[in-house]
Amino acid sequence: MAPRPYNLGQRQLATDQTRSRIVAAARALLADESGPLGFTVDAVARQAGVARMTVYYQFSSKRGLLEALFDHLANRGLMPHLGPVLHEQAPARALEALIAAFAAFWNSDRIVLRRSRALAALDVEVGESVRARDERRREHLRKILARLYEEKGLKRTKRLPLVVDVLHMLTSFETFDALLTGDRSVDDVTRLLAQLAAAVVDVPLTKRRVDR
Repeated sequence: MAPRPYNLGQRQLATDQTRSRIVAAARALLADESGPLGFTVDAVARQAGVARMTVYYQFSSKRGLLEALFDHLANRGLMPHLGPVLHEQAPARALEALIAAFAAFWNSDRIVLRRSRALAALDVEVGESVRARDERRREHLRKILARLYEEKGLKRTKRLPLVVDVLHMLTSFETFDALLTGDRSVDDVTRLLAQLAAAVVDVPLTKRRVDR
């Protein structure tokens, strides 16, 4: 006799709840004072109240678990802001919007993002995952910049990859984290990054200025 749809649905619900609990445990551990050094599969399993093998069954590896956490953070803190960027027709506004989207994302769970990137420096597999995600941001920048050059009638010179590299650095978590100090607000940092981006691409993006 085939399993009843109700039973299958209940099992899927239980599986989804277990996955969510494990991801929440992973986030909580990275937010904890122990930080990256205390982040292990065993520690996540204890935090989530499940067996170690349950974590591996659900995510296959430590990298798989971190990928799920990164997806959770991005779905909550980035995608609501990034969606409009992908549909913005004016490339200059798209670049400004991308800068604002990532500033909002980097600020959405700043401690956890900082520590997950610190973990990437300690763990080769996690580092590969973080770099792959950073490359998606680089690709967004490359496409926007190509459209901006085309709109302004500018030639795509050998300088273009360097401009993309600099914009990639300006929109990174590390740059945002370094600039969000003292009495600067997230809006201040966002405007400052937009001004720096405008100087790099040599195309005005905004008239707003930040003096701090």
